[in-house]
Amino acid sequence: MLHGIDVSAYQSSSYDTDGLSFVFVKATEGRSYVNPRLGEQTQRGRNAGLVVGFYHFLWPGNLAAQAEYFVGKAPVKAGDLLAVDWERTSEGTYATNSEKDQFIKKVKALRPDNRVVLYCNRDFWLNVDTTSYAGDALWIADYVTAGKPRIQATWRFHQYTSDPLDKNVADFGSKAALREWAGGA
Repeated sequence: MLHGIDVSAYQSSSYDTDGLSFVFVKATEGRSYVNPRLGEQTQRGRNAGLVVGFYHFLWPGNLAAQAEYFVGKAPVKAGDLLAVDWERTSEGTYATNSEKDQFIKKVKALRPDNRVVLYCNRDFWLNVDTTSYAGDALWIADYVTAGKPRIQATWRFHQYTSDPLDKNVADFGSKAALREWAGGA
């Protein structure tokens, strides 16, 4: 298992990269929010030689506009990963299965050279998702032992804790294998 983290505006731009192979940086949310630390957090990961991914917090509605906003703000580099964060919004709503699927497909169409993954928690995967469509890979949040999420589906990334920050593992044998997979969209 490879270790990584995900960061947003709540984390420092000088996060610790020791022992990490990858980082996911929050890029956007909806159609109006951009992480003010996006550039600095991205550069920190690149400087450390990490595989870098970006995620968009999905709101219901305006899927094409959200996808275009996300790819317009997320840095463009071959081998970067793109993810959709599918969960409840601060208003308690969430994008439907169809909207989630449409968003992933639109991002894949706009960025055909980048892998696109679905991030969701175990409850969403087991009780909300009805299509099992995760684009190129599933990134599951389940706060249990690293690498042992309580789902039957194949996953590539597992967020196993948020204490003191979001920590993840990736199901790859080496950073080179992750980098090769990420570049093989």
